[in-house]
Amino acid sequence: MFGGIDEVDWAALEHAYGPADDVPGLLRGLASADPAEREAALDGMYGAVHHQGDVYDATLACIPFLLELAADPAIQDRGGIVELLTSIGGIDLDGDEELDPDDEEFEYAANYAMASSAVTAGADVFLALLDSDDRGVRLTAPLALATLHGEPDLVLGLLRERLKIEQDSEVRFACVEAAGRIALRHGRLASEVVEWLIELAHLPYEPAPGPTPGPASGPAPCKTVPPGTPGAWDARGSYDAGLRLSALAQLARCAPQALPADVVPGVMGLLREAGAETGPAHGEAGEGTDRGGEGGPRAPWTGDLLRTLHSGLGDRVAERTALLAGQLRSPDPAQRIDAIRMSSGLLRSWRGEYGELIGLIGEQLDAAEPRLANAAATALGELFKLAAPATDALAEFVSAEPSHWVQEWASGPRMLGSAVAALARAGDARVVPVLGRMLELPEAPQDLGYVLDHLGPAAAPLAPALRGRLAETRLDHRLYDVAGPLLYGLTALRAVDALPEVLRILRGAPEYRREWVEELVLRALAAFGPAAGEAVPDLRALLGRAPLLPGGFGVKVATALWAVEGDADAVLPTLRAALASADSGTRRSAACTLGSMGLTANPAFPELRLLLRASDPWTRVDGALALWRVTDYPEPAWRLLRSSWGAMPFTRVPIAERLAERAWTAGPPVAECAEGAERVLSAELSRPRRHNAVDGGYGSHDIVRDERLLALCRRALTRERPGA
Repeated sequence: MFGGIDEVDWAALEHAYGPADDVPGLLRGLASADPAEREAALDGMYGAVHHQGDVYDATLACIPFLLELAADPAIQDRGGIVELLTSIGGIDLDGDEELDPDDEEFEYAANYAMASSAVTAGADVFLALLDSDDRGVRLTAPLALATLHGEPDLVLGLLRERLKIEQDSEVRFACVEAAGRIALRHGRLASEVVEWLIELAHLPYEPAPGPTPGPASGPAPCKTVPPGTPGAWDARGSYDAGLRLSALAQLARCAPQALPADVVPGVMGLLREAGAETGPAHGEAGEGTDRGGEGGPRAPWTGDLLRTLHSGLGDRVAERTALLAGQLRSPDPAQRIDAIRMSSGLLRSWRGEYGELIGLIGEQLDAAEPRLANAAATALGELFKLAAPATDALAEFVSAEPSHWVQEWASGPRMLGSAVAALARAGDARVVPVLGRMLELPEAPQDLGYVLDHLGPAAAPLAPALRGRLAETRLDHRLYDVAGPLLYGLTALRAVDALPEVLRILRGAPEYRREWVEELVLRALAAFGPAAGEAVPDLRALLGRAPLLPGGFGVKVATALWAVEGDADAVLPTLRAALASADSGTRRSAACTLGSMGLTANPAFPELRLLLRASDPWTRVDGALALWRVTDYPEPAWRLLRSSWGAMPFTRVPIAERLAERAWTAGPPVAECAEGAERVLSAELSRPRRHNAVDGGYGSHDIVRDERLLALCRRALTRERPGA
C-alpha cells in the first residue's frame, strides 16, 4: 500500500495552508488502526487538502492513494474515504462557461476537471462496495457510483438489485437517492428512474404521450390518478413507509410533475407509519404524546427526507405549506423543530399566504420542550410584521416567562430574548412595558434600542428612560458601546426632547472612536429635523472640520445640517465635491442626500449625471435615483433603473420607493410618468419567488425587505398614499 507515495515531491505541492508535506502523514493516518487517528486524518483532509470543497494540486496527487484505500477491505471507516472521493471528483462543470487560460479562475476550474476525470477513471473501485459488509461503505457507495461512474445504466441496474436484498433502511434510502441523481445527470435514463420511483412510492403511473426525453429535456412527463378515484394513491403499499417517503422525495427532485395531487395527506400518512415502524427517535419520546396531530414519532432519517421533498416541491407553496402544517401538528417535538426550520426556509424564499402556518409556529411557544419554543421565537423574529398571526402567542409567552426576557452570554453584552425581540419587531405595543422594565436594569440589553423603530409611536413612553440613561452615560472610552443603542433608540423615536443629552454627547465625546460617536449623533439630529435648531452651530463647526477627516464624514454632517436648517447653500458645496470622491460609498451617500433635497439640489445635475457612467453599478443606481429626484424628469434615469431592476434584484426596493413617490404634492405616483413602469411593478407582484432569495444563503432582514417591495409596488399601482 502507498506505493510511490514517497516519490511525490509533496513539499512542492500546495493545499489550503501552503506546502503539502504533511499530506503523506494524513494519508497514512486514514489507514491507522486507531479510530482517533483516522478521524483526525479525515478532518485534516477536509481542512487542508479539500478545504471548503476546493481542489489543489496536492488534492490531485492524493486521488490514487485514496482510491487504493477505498478498495482495501482491511481499511476501517472506508465510508468516509468514499465520501471524500465523491466530493473531490463530483464537481459538475457542465454548465460553466469556458474560461480563458489567463483568467485567475482557470487553474481552479482545471483542477476540478482533472479531479473529476481522475476519480471517474478509478470509479470501478466503487462497484464492489455495494456488497460490502461495512454499513458505512454501503451507505456511501451508491452516491459515489451515481456521481462518478461512467456507465450509469450499469449503476442503475446494480442499485435496483441491491435494494431487493438490502436490509438497512438508510442504505436503501441511499440507493434511491443515487437513482434520483442518475435521473438528473443522465436525461436518457430519467423515464426509467421515474417509473421505478413511482413503483417504490406505490403510485399509479401512466406515461403521458410525448417524445422520449433526451439529456437536455429532463424526465418524461407523467400523469397521476386524481385523488378520490378508483386506484388512486394509497399510502399503504408493499414497501415500508420510509422507502416510500424516500422515493417521493426523489420524485420531487427529478420529476415533480409525477407527484400525486394528494401528496400531502399521503406523506403525513407515511410519517405516521414510519413512526409506528421505528418508534420514537432516541431521546425524543415523551413530550406531547397527548397532542393531536397528523404525524407520528420521528424516525431518525425523517428530517432529511422531508427536506429533500420540500426542496423538490420548489414553488408549490400551497402544498409545502399544508405539509408543514401537518408536521407542526405532530406529537413529536423533534419533527416540529424540523418543521419550524423548514418553514423558515419556505418563508425566506417564496411569497404566499402563510397566516395559518405562522399561527402554528406561534403555538409551539407553548411547548414544554425549551428547544422547540426557542426555535419558534427565533423563526418569528425573522418575520417582523408578517408574524402578526402569532403575536398573541408571543405576548402570552413573554408575559408568562420573564426569565426569557434577556439572553445572557458567557462573553459579550446581554441581548433581548428572542421572543421579546420578535414581538417588538412585529410592532406589537404589548412589548413596551417589558422593554420599560429592562431599561430599569443596571445593564439594559445591548440591542434594545435597535427594535424601537418597528414599534413607532407606541414606543414613545420609553423615551424618558432612554434619555435618562444617556444623561448618565460616562464620556469615556466606552461611550460608543454604551451610548450607541440609546442614540439609535432615540433616533427611531425622534425624541427631540433628548436634544440636550444628545448635544452633551456630541460636545464631550473623547478622541477614542470620536467619529463613530459623532456619526450616531448626526443620525439623531437629522431625525429630529428643524426642532434641533440649537445644534446648527455645532453642525456648521463640524462641516468646517469635515475635509480634514477620512471617508464621507462631510456628507453625514451636510445631511444632518440640511435636515435641521434646510439651507441648501450651506451644504451643496460639500455634497457636490463628494460626488467626485474616489470612494464609491462617499459618492453614493452624497447622491442619496442630494436626492432627498429634491429640486433644491438641481445645481448638482452635472455631477449627478456623471454618476450614470460610474464603474460601480450601485453608484449608477443611486446617481440615477438622485438625478430623477432633483430634475423631476424620468429620463435618462429611468432607462438605467429599469435595466438594473432586472439585472440587480437587490436594487428593486430603492427603485420602487421612487416609483411610489408622488410626482407632486397631490399628484399621481411617479410610476405613471415612467414608460413601462406599471408593467414592471405588476410583473413583480406576480412573481412567486422573493426578489432577494438566494440559494445557499440568506439575511436576517430578507423577508421584511421583500414584503416592503411588495407594499411599494402596490402603492405605486393603486395611488395609495404613504401611511394609508
